[in-house]
Amino acid sequence: MCRTESKLHLIHPFGFVINDKNLKRSGLDYWIHLDVTKYQNVAEWIAQIPDKSRVFLMSSHATQSIYEVEYQDGDWLVFGKESIGLSQEVLAQFENHLKIPMSNLIRSFNIANSVAFVVGEAKRQIAVSSRS
Repeated sequence: MCRTESKLHLIHPFGFVINDKNLKRSGLDYWIHLDVTKYQNVAEWIAQIPDKSRVFLMSSHATQSIYEVEYQDGDWLVFGKESIGLSQEVLAQFENHLKIPMSNLIRSFNIANSVAFVVGEAKRQIAVSSRS
C-alpha cells in the first residue's frame, strides 16, 4: 500500500461539516487512518509550527514553482479553499509562496489534484534524497 503518512491540519471556519455524509463518503474507508488536527483560528495553528521557513503556501499568484523547492520531511504544505485560495492574513505571515505550473488553457486545479501534485512531488524528493 502506498501512503504519504501526511497529517491534515484544518483551521476553523471550514466551510463544510466534517461529519457530512457526502464528505465522509468521499473519504471511503480511509477516514479511520486520517491523522487530523483542528484549530480554532490561524494564530492557534501558527503557534504549533516549529520552523516557519518550512511552511509552503500554495497560491496561483506565486512566482516560484513547486518544482523549485527542496522538500524535507516535516514540511508544512498549505492549501486554501478551492474557490478563493488562502486569505491575505495567512499569505502575509509566510515567505514561501508556491504555484503549480499549468497550461494557460485552464484556470485552476481542484483541491484534491493540487494536494496530490504537491505531496507527490515532496514525497518523491524525500524518497530520492533518503536513498542517496
